[in-house]
Amino acid sequence: MESVDSAEDPPVEALQSVFHLHETRRDGGRILYYGESRVPERMLVREVWPAFRRAGYEVQVTSTDSGREDVVVARPVSEGVDGVPWKNLSLLLATVVSTMFVGALTWYYIPFSEVTANPLVVLRAWPFTAAILGVLATHELGHYVVGRYHGVDISLPYLIPFVFPFGTLGAIIQMRGQMPDRKALFDIGVAGPLAGLVATIIVTAVGLSLPPMTVPSWAVQEGSEVIVFNNPPLLNIIATILGRPTEYADPTVTVHPVIIGGWVGMFFTVLNLLPVGQLDGGHIVRAMVGEAQERIAAFVPLVLFGLAAYLHYVLGNSLSESVGLWAFWGLISAAIAFKGPADPIDDSPIGPARMALGIVTFALGALCFLLVPIEVMTV
Repeated sequence: MESVDSAEDPPVEALQSVFHLHETRRDGGRILYYGESRVPERMLVREVWPAFRRAGYEVQVTSTDSGREDVVVARPVSEGVDGVPWKNLSLLLATVVSTMFVGALTWYYIPFSEVTANPLVVLRAWPFTAAILGVLATHELGHYVVGRYHGVDISLPYLIPFVFPFGTLGAIIQMRGQMPDRKALFDIGVAGPLAGLVATIIVTAVGLSLPPMTVPSWAVQEGSEVIVFNNPPLLNIIATILGRPTEYADPTVTVHPVIIGGWVGMFFTVLNLLPVGQLDGGHIVRAMVGEAQERIAAFVPLVLFGLAAYLHYVLGNSLSESVGLWAFWGLISAAIAFKGPADPIDDSPIGPARMALGIVTFALGALCFLLVPIEVMTV
């Protein structure tokens, strides 16, 4: 670590009113300012952030190991993707493979013996993979594009491969930079669900327009149990507009697997709009109501546990169905809420136009909600 001349630093004068500077050093691309803060940490960041951001730096406050000095850390703002995003591409490839295999075995009813004999047969499931990944990637790219528009350091999407029933657990992005204000937080938060819903509607419409699938006899044996994915209201609305069925009286006929991409888009929209922590709903509500978001988030796990209890003790659903699903997300939402929401530098209100858009977004999300998304039925 080397000392640097303050004349070469970002605008040090922005620090003078709130920070007593002792020494300035450079550590790679970062610049570290050692001294004592004259104000609370949050106030210090809000005071110096605009000037440093204009100079191309983000600011964080920490302290030395001994705790005797405060350290203001300035690091250059990322301008985009540095080099080839190997991790993102590797996860994308793995998720393409996992969704094709799961799609072939589960939704295209290709026997496992046939898949092991000729793995390339899974390519028949490419429409399922395109539907699933198209919905998920569009959602996350909505966040990415709007995040870059606002100058926030945000990663490309990371797709997560998995097994049954969809071959993926979804996708995430990392917001590594600071959030400049509540308007940027709102725009980034709302962009994903809205972009994802557009893709979901398109995928659902395409799936409903494709011919139904024939289920082989070995998959529909009398007395066997099957997992049923029930229709969210939005899916029924699209089907009604197009005049297409979503189920058939003949148990050997079922809808095209592409429709599952639409179902996944709707279900993930509901989960992402939970108003807790760093989920999209948490970002949107934090931007809309400020710090009161944390009080709202505290009730979300209770509501989800309440749904699970109602399904189990009142409606008699088993733990293997939607009871376990909502109980699991009750635990997940509690953990996410505990970590807290994003903390924008500028906490000014977002204005009536964005408030209205936020309400519309949650209303669209409500059309994707289903009390019993999945259940086990006997054929």
